[in-house]
Amino acid sequence: MSQASITPSESLKYLISLTTQLMEKQNHEPIENPVLTLAQKIKQQLKSGELSFDALREIIQKLRDSAFLSHAKHLQRYVNNPTKDNIDHRIKSIVEQIIQHSTKHHPAGSIESFNEFKKQVEHNHFAAVFTAHPTFALANSVYIALADLASQPITEQTQVPYFTTHRRATPPTLHEELNLAIHAIERARNALDVFNRYLFDAAQRHWPQYWTQLTPCPILLSSWVGYDTDGRTDIGWWDSLRIRLEMKELQLQRLHNQLNAIPHGTEALKTEVSKALNTVHEQLEHCPKEADPDQFSDFARLLVENKKDAILSPAQLEPLFDQALEQIDENHKIDLLIAKAGFFTHGMSLSHTHVRLNSVQVHNMARQRLGITSNPDNPSHTRTLFNTINNALGEVSPIPVDFGSLLTEKASASILMMLLTQIVKHIDNKTPIRFLIAETENGYTLLVALWLARIFGIEKHVEISPLFETDEALQHGSNIIEQALRSSHWRDYLRRTGKLCLQFGYSDSGRFIGQIAATYQIEKLRQKIAKLLQKYDLTDVEVVLFDTHGESMGRGGHPFSMEDRLQYLSPKKTELYFKQLGISTRQETAFQGGDGYLLFGSQALANATISIIAQHIFNFDTEIHDPIYDESDFSADFFLTISSEMKELVKDKGYGTLLSAFGPALIDRTGSRSSVRQSDTSSTKAYIKHPRELRAIPNNAILQQLGWCANTLQGLGTAASANPELFQEMMQNSPRFKRSLDFARHALKHSNTTVLRAIIYMLDPGIWLDRASSESNPDFQESYITLAKGLQRLNCWASTQATFHRIQTDHIALLSVWKEAPCMDANEILLHAIRLAVIEEIWMLSTHIPYFSPYHEFSKEALETKILCLEIPTALNLLLHVFPQAAEHVSDLYFYEPKGPRNEGAYAMDDRQIFKPIQKNFDLIREISVALIHRLHAFG
Repeated sequence: MSQASITPSESLKYLISLTTQLMEKQNHEPIENPVLTLAQKIKQQLKSGELSFDALREIIQKLRDSAFLSHAKHLQRYVNNPTKDNIDHRIKSIVEQIIQHSTKHHPAGSIESFNEFKKQVEHNHFAAVFTAHPTFALANSVYIALADLASQPITEQTQVPYFTTHRRATPPTLHEELNLAIHAIERARNALDVFNRYLFDAAQRHWPQYWTQLTPCPILLSSWVGYDTDGRTDIGWWDSLRIRLEMKELQLQRLHNQLNAIPHGTEALKTEVSKALNTVHEQLEHCPKEADPDQFSDFARLLVENKKDAILSPAQLEPLFDQALEQIDENHKIDLLIAKAGFFTHGMSLSHTHVRLNSVQVHNMARQRLGITSNPDNPSHTRTLFNTINNALGEVSPIPVDFGSLLTEKASASILMMLLTQIVKHIDNKTPIRFLIAETENGYTLLVALWLARIFGIEKHVEISPLFETDEALQHGSNIIEQALRSSHWRDYLRRTGKLCLQFGYSDSGRFIGQIAATYQIEKLRQKIAKLLQKYDLTDVEVVLFDTHGESMGRGGHPFSMEDRLQYLSPKKTELYFKQLGISTRQETAFQGGDGYLLFGSQALANATISIIAQHIFNFDTEIHDPIYDESDFSADFFLTISSEMKELVKDKGYGTLLSAFGPALIDRTGSRSSVRQSDTSSTKAYIKHPRELRAIPNNAILQQLGWCANTLQGLGTAASANPELFQEMMQNSPRFKRSLDFARHALKHSNTTVLRAIIYMLDPGIWLDRASSESNPDFQESYITLAKGLQRLNCWASTQATFHRIQTDHIALLSVWKEAPCMDANEILLHAIRLAVIEEIWMLSTHIPYFSPYHEFSKEALETKILCLEIPTALNLLLHVFPQAAEHVSDLYFYEPKGPRNEGAYAMDDRQIFKPIQKNFDLIREISVALIHRLHAFG
């Protein structure tokens, strides 16, 4: 059959059939790696002309679009189909449950039942936090199309919108992140208004005498976009200040729009809001974009002189809300009360504010200002450290802060606390600010943070929150809290603020001890902290449990549904444990930039998400029996085994090599930070020595692209095979255990040892030498030998093969117990095989790059290393300097003399035949990566 007569659709159908045949054959008898065999078949078709490059690109696009459609269907299922009828039915059911609970012991219409209703809906049960750990893997237009498709009925006739590429053109800027977050938050605020309307409507029907006294706030929104400076260098404190003013302006604008929709009776209120809006707009216009002293002097005058007009607290408008409520007609009272509820819940911002620093930055501040040089990690220094900081807390005299202080301060922690002081003084003096501290591994850190807040006079405005996510922090988190609780200053602080705010992360815990083990450790840690509060007589302090996970199976967001996600993060058993001790809790969960924002990517999705959250928090069941809690020995052994096996994998030299060989090159940057730091001129590959050298998001994204989600699967086989009968029983009968294993179910659908082995084989010099020995064409033979030599210099074959054997052994143990374990489908395996074929094409093209003398210490060997590791953008950029191209537009210009011959450039042929094809193939590799992201439904 000629090439012209074979369509890409027919080629795709053939390749999928071939994939299925090869994989089925492997299941019956060991054969040469079927994924590599498939990749070679594709290479042969390209070589013979049976398959053109354009046809291959179209095949990839078809697979990508099919994955896009499955992604949209998954998003739709995740929120239980976001139709208006479904959402309305859910909210009505929730409100009815609240009514039944409120009238259980007192008749409807009575003040007692109203007070119970009021108590339920005016308590903050939950916060949705929009975070800035970016997972913006897709172009913004693709995210929009994905959300739109998931928001409408999907049938067999549904057409997938066509895009040439689904990739981002560039990583998102801070401004872009902020805009995307704002759009998501605004939809979430709209959804909260919808829910509050149902609450007011029910209250009006059941308690017509009292209903206007309600200001419901069961769910609130927070954001750290633009305020998270842990590990970021693209956010100056002046940027955070501008963003905070912008969030205030958006809040006032929202209130202004809501009041404009009410025809009469709100004139006085609207006047004050308009005045504040204009004032804040002027402040924002004059807020400097850099640390310029003269500009800040002028800006400070605006803040100070117009402070009253700008409104610093919702309480300033409360009398005018009351006045308006008396004056407007009955039909618009609910509208006014909805506007008031959203305004009072979120204060002078579109959402609450979270800021974030690392514990090291907090310690540096203590060293500089208090002269504390002892190492917090050294146990022998503990007594000295705590005595010193406790004495300092008892002797604090608050110091004044102005913008001059900020402009001259150098310490990160001090800069942040001064910024918060200015926000409290000039922007919002009522709404608390969460101060998140990453890598908290000592109670001393919390006391230093308290001292910082106290020295700047904003202790009552700041909610200090440690992050527990490393293995060390999860194991000893209760000790960290108790160290702080031994200080009377910390206990007094908790009593004054009324909250103990805790943060639990899955980024480090998931990748270092395993996702499934992390959830067990977090649940145990929460129960230990509850006992500590009882021990120190602090049961009247509310505990905020904030899960700062991502949205993928590897970083804490449950893969199957929003309902499962909420129950997985906050098991009923743990909630009741706190309740039995008389401790109130508030759950918070992160919606991470990019993937997480999709759940608020349309108004329908936002309404559905908020309604499911409301359903979760107003679940009044008080009895639960889950057999996993009866098998404490089994659960302890099971999760400890997973943790131990994952730790051993992380220590394995080959695991780091596998992650860094060419994994980072498979994914586009999705945020402001590079995946891993590498030299541009070294002729040898500097492999990471430990996964800590990779950032958490790319760590997990690389595993997904390698076709083996080790952070979710490693150790599971060893743990399950230790007690296979009880493992099966818990999978069948324990909701808690099943939800944990759901991560493995999803991971197994996107993991395949044959795929992983094929990738590792690509790094084996022996494979290429074998090809050279059987190759009759001398040019191809020379290319294979060149690749073998380059891979020998990389020296990664032996260690990665040993790592594979570790992974394979555990997986065989899992399959022996879990016979019906899910597996990767043919479409996904084909994507991996095509990518291997394309990688080989790039490598083969690179062997034809002409020899060149070292250029600025950049040698031919260094170039080969870069290309073998797929660092193609860097390699091509250097090649353009080594082999410069003639300016293409010269031929079109007139130079006022008779036209001479044009030399198109000595290296034009190399550019056409080598450099440009390498770039085109590399673009295909990244497009395949995006297709795999769609299939996984998340990035990193």
